[in-house]
Amino acid sequence: MSGEASKTMSNAVLWGGGRSPFSLSYGKLMIWFFLVSDALTFSGLLASYGFARHSLMPGMEWPIGEVVFSSFPGLSGSYPLMYVALMTFILIISSVTMVLAVEAGHRMDKKGVVKWLFLTVLGGAFFLGSQAFEWSHFIHGSHARVTLADGRTAFLTENPHHNEAIDPATFAMTIGSVQSEEVVKGPEAYKLYQNAISVVSGANMTENEYGPTSYANFFFFITGFHGFHVFTGVVLNIVVLTMVIKGIFHRRGHYEMVEKAGLYWHFVDLVWVFVFTFFYLV
Repeated sequence: MSGEASKTMSNAVLWGGGRSPFSLSYGKLMIWFFLVSDALTFSGLLASYGFARHSLMPGMEWPIGEVVFSSFPGLSGSYPLMYVALMTFILIISSVTMVLAVEAGHRMDKKGVVKWLFLTVLGGAFFLGSQAFEWSHFIHGSHARVTLADGRTAFLTENPHHNEAIDPATFAMTIGSVQSEEVVKGPEAYKLYQNAISVVSGANMTENEYGPTSYANFFFFITGFHGFHVFTGVVLNIVVLTMVIKGIFHRRGHYEMVEKAGLYWHFVDLVWVFVFTFFYLV
């Protein structure tokens, strides 16, 4: 509308209210309020994580993501961050499919909405399964941390928590850190292991092989909190997909509910980018 035309409008029309100044429905506006408040929650959690990481006592090291998360389902050997990168990629692709579902809704293309929303649900389900695998790997551990009799810290090449038979001839450990160049092998390493003060394998809320207790606590809480958001998003998308298949939105003449579900899903994806950066890359 031109400026001259607006001058002829009455004050009742200009300032009377009754309509959104941003052309947003009530539902969309409430979704945005929720997302902003949820973003503040995640910001507080990640800020606390950063503060804890940079407040370590002298001599303590924060775990390295590419060392902790190096397993790949069905494959033996070390694949640093490869599986985490895959699940992150799938989650980002699910945002693309959600955009396509919303776009199809704008065109009143029911079949398109069903197709793209179904793929979004599949992407979310894959991410949840992958997160369950990462949690399992984190809890069971990869390199048991050993406190030697002389007070030094060592990490085992093979994790005894996996209930595999220990062969003293091939037994090995690195002293100092997982990536340390000081490697002790054979009977000498096995003797150090037998005389160790403590052996911590895997992680829980009270101790973990990776380093400070706070690391595991933050990992469980933040990734679990995000995982709950993803689970909620998958359930929401399934409900919306069911309604689309039944033709409820088509009869209403719009697919706004798909768009509102999409806003939440994009938020969940964006938050994961920050969680992935904080826990795995930095």
